[in-house]
Amino acid sequence: MRTGKPIGGVRRAQLITTYGVGSIVAVESESFMVAGIDRWPDLGSTEGLIKEPLLERKLRVDGFRLPPAFDRDGYGDVPVVRFPQYQSCPSCNRLDKARAFGVSRGPAKCKSCERDLVPSRFVMCCPKGHIDDFPYYNWVHQSNRGRHVDRHAMRIESTGRSAALRDIVISCDCGARMTLEGALGRYALKGITSCTGLHPWLDGTITEACEEDPRAMQRGASGVWFSDVVSAISIPPWSEPLQSLISRHWEILAHLEGATLRKVIETTRIGRRTSFTTDDIVLAVEKRQQQERGLQDDSAVDIRAEEYKALNRTVEESTDKQKFVCVPAIEEELDPTLAIDKVMKVKRLREVRVLKSFTRLEAPSPVTETRPPLYTNDPGWLPAIEVIGEGVFLRLDQKMLAAWEQHPEVIGRAAETDIAYRKQFEQYDIAVDREITPRLMMVHTLAHAVINEWALDCGYSAASLRERLYVSDSMAGILIYTATSDSAGSLGGIVAQAEFGDLSGSIRRALNRMTWCSSDPLCIESPPSGPGNLNHAACHACVLLPETSCEEFNTFLDRALLVGTPGQPELGFFAADLSAAGAEPVT
Repeated sequence: MRTGKPIGGVRRAQLITTYGVGSIVAVESESFMVAGIDRWPDLGSTEGLIKEPLLERKLRVDGFRLPPAFDRDGYGDVPVVRFPQYQSCPSCNRLDKARAFGVSRGPAKCKSCERDLVPSRFVMCCPKGHIDDFPYYNWVHQSNRGRHVDRHAMRIESTGRSAALRDIVISCDCGARMTLEGALGRYALKGITSCTGLHPWLDGTITEACEEDPRAMQRGASGVWFSDVVSAISIPPWSEPLQSLISRHWEILAHLEGATLRKVIETTRIGRRTSFTTDDIVLAVEKRQQQERGLQDDSAVDIRAEEYKALNRTVEESTDKQKFVCVPAIEEELDPTLAIDKVMKVKRLREVRVLKSFTRLEAPSPVTETRPPLYTNDPGWLPAIEVIGEGVFLRLDQKMLAAWEQHPEVIGRAAETDIAYRKQFEQYDIAVDREITPRLMMVHTLAHAVINEWALDCGYSAASLRERLYVSDSMAGILIYTATSDSAGSLGGIVAQAEFGDLSGSIRRALNRMTWCSSDPLCIESPPSGPGNLNHAACHACVLLPETSCEEFNTFLDRALLVGTPGQPELGFFAADLSAAGAEPVT
């Protein structure tokens, strides 16, 4: 493990989303893997501590911590381990593990040639998260064509004819010789090696039994590491300031109930000089009383439902330290014919993003059974960042939505995606976690359409905007927001969309863009397609967003459910509105 003088740097936010525990980080000519959080420096009980009560209970931890930042007066940085172990010398072409070259903590150099070593381009990993060096010895000796020698010294050379794998040659002094052609195939390593069950980021000497077939990957490929991030927006009454407030008076409040509790809060003015109402404080006290009596397990609380309730009520700004400010847009902004019955300006929000785990080969999904651990010994916390932003919340008209989603054509269209989704669970013999409904697909596609439109007006790129979906039998809303780790998340560009009299116009323009696509008629008439056949009419030319903006990995999208198709205009939830507004029909 590398400790002491820093060898490179990444942003704190990247240690959650891009270069988290178990990921490979390239530092100049070397390559390292971020070590488990139980090996991170102890920053004390309060430094870097992030509190978000609902999320803590859901993930069953005592809190979250910011990744440590380098302290110039000492060593308080994130530790790494050298990975991959296999290195090669660009001068003598020797291929061996770092320790065979005599490399320890210092820069990796070939002692014979005094040249910087080059880390192996290839690694092997499995769906359970294990990762190890590419099995060069097994690969070159797979046909056992070499002669017997006491020690096998390998070399790696490139013929220089092209960058193809067939022009990378591995040879051994026993006479065995093999190119890397086909090494990255899905089943290329089957019969050559088995998964070693290695967790290099925890302890490179500990392995576990694994029956998965490993797959060779380039170490810089995106499939080597996918972050599994969970997030929540800080909302009253569970936001940390309110929890701190009732904690200061808990000896008094813990035993009070009903009207007595409310009277004490009002007469003692516990919430004075804060933004919290008496109702907020009463609700928070009752929740905490239930938890302490074992009557409620907040790990099962639906965080989205609680956020949805908060976004539907007014929370005025009373202090500049307030983490959540949500006020209605002026009535003139809302066109009653647009089937959107409520618009809220979220002038300030705080989002906590937690690295829960990660996956390899495939992005996290409900059918991913195994999540690799972030630690050997549970430290009781998880790494997280808190980001400040702003947004606009749109709620759809429930009555109009309920009538639309009863149409047989609409139900049949979404059912094709739901069947494809269920098949993913069936092949793993796992119970399906939800139904893919017309409501979910339409609301999700609307969110993408609005993000693409607002990116043209608000000063943010589409990659800087994010969606948060609130969809169930009782919910139908979207929050379009920006949340970054610097001041760029609160510049007012998003809130301005609901302040200057053109909100309805911007939404109609977004819907108008959905009526055509440069790939039509292929796009609008396409059968279920995309990853797992989970999309309908959706492609990069019309609906898809950068992966950082979409919480469903660009699936469950169908612009036909927004604007209809040439043969079935009634499929579109907004088709009648667009027709009345004089929009061009889908062609």
